[in-house]
Amino acid sequence: MAADEKTQAKTEQAKGKVKEAAGRAVGNERLTAEGRADQAKGDVRQAKEKVKDALTD
Repeated sequence: MAADEKTQAKTEQAKGKVKEAAGRAVGNERLTAEGRADQAKGDVRQAKEKVKDALTD
């Protein structure tokens, strides 16, 4: 399950970067903000997994 969560975190981060870039390219602030939010969700999920890994070592 941990590998699945890590993959999902990376996917959210990548999706966020694409959304943010697309939003900037077309001048859409809402899309840019959504991209940043997706990246933040991915960052939080990744941090949670790192903490879980550290505690199990």
